[in-house]
Amino acid sequence: MKKRLNQSLSRKSTDFLNPLLTVDVVIFTVRNHTLETLLIQRAKPPFAGSPALPGGFLLTGENTRRASERILQDKAGVSGVYMEQLYTFDDLDRDPRGPVFSVTYFALVPEKDIVISETRTTETPHFSPVHCLPKLAFDHNEIIQTARGRLRSKIGYTNAAFSLLPDNFTLAELHYTYEAILGRRLDRRNFNRKLRALNLITATGEKTLGGKHRPATLYQFTHRDLELLPEPLL
Repeated sequence: MKKRLNQSLSRKSTDFLNPLLTVDVVIFTVRNHTLETLLIQRAKPPFAGSPALPGGFLLTGENTRRASERILQDKAGVSGVYMEQLYTFDDLDRDPRGPVFSVTYFALVPEKDIVISETRTTETPHFSPVHCLPKLAFDHNEIIQTARGRLRSKIGYTNAAFSLLPDNFTLAELHYTYEAILGRRLDRRNFNRKLRALNLITATGEKTLGGKHRPATLYQFTHRDLELLPEPLL
């Protein structure tokens, strides 16, 4: 151990890589039965004019969490959303400016809770379906697919889907949300049976009002804090 430490100390400063650090944020929501993510249009090079995730460099005194909150507010006009750290992307050629590593976060937000406040610093924030994304700047397509994989896994063993739904919802809305995330059809009868067996949701005693269809029972998640399920849902 001491020998390795001495070898490290004896290296020249030019032997060490000094990458810059950025933060990128993936915000998922479900709109019209489709999983979508929030993108911006980059205002500056490289990739000026290209769609991208909200992201940017850390400022002096910031950690990555604070930087992610600032970036969302400044570039996408979004604030007050729950985020968790996803992964660090560190390919040396991911940025044409040189070695720039990205600490990424992702968030799950109900559509109704996303309020975009346009300011002079926002960069045309808009939503795009995850299943047909355009070519994005940097490696942001890869980042989104990594986040989508994490989300697909997470809803199978936790109650994380509550973060994408309003407090009260119908079984159909819940079913469509899971299908949107997974990108495939689910047998409705088996799915509903498993939901009840896991005590994942409870009926509120209320029904939907108005509309062309028959009133539907409203449900809510038994718990609206992230929890592990007693056994896998999917």
